[in-house]
Amino acid sequence: MISVNLFNEINKDYLKEKIPLLRKTQMIQIHKGYSSDQKFILLSNNEQKVLLKIFDLNNYNQKQSEFDVLSKMEYYDVKSSRPIMLGRLEKINKGYMIVSYMEGNDASDELSNYSYKKQFQIGMDAGIELRKMHQHKSPYFIKPWYERKLQKHQTYIDEYLKSGIKIKNDTKVLSFIEKNQELMRNRPNSFQHDDFHVGNIILKDEKLSGVIDFNRFDWGDPIHEFIKIGMFSKEISIPFCIGQIFSYHNHSDPPEFFWRLYSLYLAMCLFSSIVWTLKVAPTTLSEMMNRISTILEDHQYFASVKPKWFKETPFI
Repeated sequence: MISVNLFNEINKDYLKEKIPLLRKTQMIQIHKGYSSDQKFILLSNNEQKVLLKIFDLNNYNQKQSEFDVLSKMEYYDVKSSRPIMLGRLEKINKGYMIVSYMEGNDASDELSNYSYKKQFQIGMDAGIELRKMHQHKSPYFIKPWYERKLQKHQTYIDEYLKSGIKIKNDTKVLSFIEKNQELMRNRPNSFQHDDFHVGNIILKDEKLSGVIDFNRFDWGDPIHEFIKIGMFSKEISIPFCIGQIFSYHNHSDPPEFFWRLYSLYLAMCLFSSIVWTLKVAPTTLSEMMNRISTILEDHQYFASVKPKWFKETPFI
């Protein structure tokens, strides 16, 4: 069935003319996430599914880059959606992307049903997929990570200070960032999924099926990818988080350098998360502040770079 909103916004016949695949499929809209894209499952008569995303045409170049990234993920054998088609819908000022549909459920909904050992194993599998992604290096024209990250951070701090919202003992956190920010200098510019957490990992038959939502991808330090563990995944499954870290580091505990950079990026993320929440999801500010409080306690206001939830003995 086709969404009523879709009828109101675009011409159905025009859409089917430009995307012939729609003539033989049902469209089922997906209402989830913060993306401005409209998402639809396309279901054919033989029950095969693909995913259609419709987006504003002024985002076409960014979507082209995302489409190309998915091609690279296929090259590196990452378990992710495969790119199928990308096109323009000039008449209605939209663009569209079709990718393979990943069957299964979000790990955020499923992991708590599994044993700690199973959660740990799925985390191990996630760490392996992340290592595959990080083989993809940035284009030559991308500026050094240190410059870009520091500039973004200062912008977020300026906006945080104007927001009227205050993190408890924020001066301690800011001092920790200032003392450690030079560690970012000369860090690699690798591909970043930039939203790698249990909400974007799909499970099927109690195994990792794949990773979704590459639309926020960026370039920079691979260690930055792990901040979503502290921000989101840890709330769902600590064994998963330990497994991801453990396998990424060749089945061993990470070095001190990893923890210091991880904590630096997590400390920075506290301020950007407040700014993002106020702009995008202000009704969830209380939830975000509670999450930040927990992170500060986990790191003793960053007197400790290794979080108290991390255990060196894995769930094996």
